[in-house]
Amino acid sequence: MNKTKFHKQGFETISNIYSNQEINELIRVLESLDTENSNFRKTKDLFAIRQFLKEVPEIKGLIFNDRLKQLVEKHFGKDYFMVKSIYFDKPPASNWFVSYHQDLSISVNKKEMISGYTNWTIKKDQFGVQPPLEILENIFTIRIHLDDTDENNGALKVIPKSHTKGIYRPENIDWTIEKEVICHVPKGGIMLMKPLLLHSSSRTINHQRRRVVHLEFSNKNLAKNLDWAEKIDFTS
Repeated sequence: MNKTKFHKQGFETISNIYSNQEINELIRVLESLDTENSNFRKTKDLFAIRQFLKEVPEIKGLIFNDRLKQLVEKHFGKDYFMVKSIYFDKPPASNWFVSYHQDLSISVNKKEMISGYTNWTIKKDQFGVQPPLEILENIFTIRIHLDDTDENNGALKVIPKSHTKGIYRPENIDWTIEKEVICHVPKGGIMLMKPLLLHSSSRTINHQRRRVVHLEFSNKNLAKNLDWAEKIDFTS
């Protein structure tokens, strides 16, 4: 991984973080879950588990293998902790797509009216809020791919360097100066990205699954009386 390139472009893909055996073990655990759990989101186009590591704590050791922990420590430092985890499965026949957007919301432990924290939401007793820009700029995301992913089964499309422009509304994208990159990621590989990077995802057209574990990390404390909803020290 080229740290300078990542911070400049806002994303990078890295292969072979997980072996086939490790991926197969992850899939085995996932396939043993009760998909009717009321905390899981299930539609014909998407299956998702929010607060994934809280819901499925036994998978933590498989997710944070030595290669992933070393990558985080080497390129971001020892003081980062995980603040959000989501698992989602885009089924083979999915018509679900996501238009260009930035990830502007974080998950917190309660609602507290604090200056700089806006656009509050609540979904299944989970509070979301848009924090100050300095918090968003500090976060980085790791997306672990359990399947080969390309433009035919919903690989992310991104706009390089868009994370450096603050809050960048999709309707303001100037396609005369911006370019789109499709992020191919092999099974067992990861994609790193900054949440402020504009990204989108197309429909699946090749009848192949796209299963991804989405993790977000920060080393920042939030405003007084507010904390991350899913703060996990992954080094222990």
